[in-house]
Amino acid sequence: MSIDRREFLKTLGVAGAGLTGVSALGKSKPEPDADEFYAILHDITLCEGCQECELACAEANNLPEISDDDYPDSDIKRELKPNQYTVINAVETSVGEVYTKQQCMHCAQPACASACLTEAMKKTESGPVTWEEGKCMGCRYCMISCPFDIPKFEYDSNNPKIGKCQMCFDRLQKGEVPACVENCPVGALTFGKRSDILREARNRIFDNPGTYVDHIYGEHEAGGTSWLNLSPVPFEELGFKTNLETKPYPELTKGFLYSVPSVFILWPALLMGLREATRNDDEEGADHE
Repeated sequence: MSIDRREFLKTLGVAGAGLTGVSALGKSKPEPDADEFYAILHDITLCEGCQECELACAEANNLPEISDDDYPDSDIKRELKPNQYTVINAVETSVGEVYTKQQCMHCAQPACASACLTEAMKKTESGPVTWEEGKCMGCRYCMISCPFDIPKFEYDSNNPKIGKCQMCFDRLQKGEVPACVENCPVGALTFGKRSDILREARNRIFDNPGTYVDHIYGEHEAGGTSWLNLSPVPFEELGFKTNLETKPYPELTKGFLYSVPSVFILWPALLMGLREATRNDDEEGADHE
C-alpha cells in the first residue's frame, strides 16, 4: 500500500518537530581543533564581482554554465541553487557598491552533519563539509538545521540530490587549492590553515585602519566556520546573519537529546518513513507519465 506523502509529513511534523538536528549528537567524539581545518578568506574590499569564482566552481563540479543575464545586480538577490554552489551579489552600502560571496560556510561543528543519521553529510578531518549521494535518505534535515540556509534540494528531479559547496574536497586531496581561490584574478580569496587565515585577517584589520570593520565574520558565528569574511562595512549592511549563536549549533540540542532517549528509537523510523513516502510518490508519478 502506498504511503501518502502529505499525511506522512503531517505526522512527521507532530511527532518529530522537536527532534531536528539531533540524530548524531549521542556519539562521543573528541572535539576537533578548528584552527587546523582548511579555511578560505573572502576579502570583500578586494572583490570586483567578476564571477570568475562562479565560473571556476561550475567547471570544477560539472555544473551548468552561468547564463549571460545572470550577473550581480544590487536590485536582485541572487540565490544558491542545487546546481549552483556559489553566487556573487552586489550590495549598496554606506561606502558604495560592494560584492559579497555566498556558499557553504563549512562550520567547525556543522548542524547539518549532526542532523544526518546516515552521515551522508560529513565534516572531514581537513575541514570541508561534504555530502555523499549514496548515503543520503532524502530527509532534508540538513536543510532545516543549517543556520546559514545553504544546502539546496533538487525538488524537480526524479533522483534528487543535495547541492552545496564542498570546498573542492577532491582537489584538496590531490594537493590543489579550491577552484574559486585558484581562479580569483584580484586575490580576494585566500586559502590555508584556519589559524593562518585568521592571523592574516587580523593583520589586515590592524594594518589598514579605516578600511575594514573590526570583525572577522565566521570566526565565532555558529561556533566558528571555515569560510571567513572581511568587510568595509558592518555585516548587517550586507545582509549577513548577525544574530547567530556563537556556540556550535549541535551543542544547543544536547540537553534535549539526553532528556529524551526515545529520539534514538523514533528518529530512524521517521526518516525511513519519509524516504519511503518520497520514493512511492516518485514511482506513482512515473506510472502516470
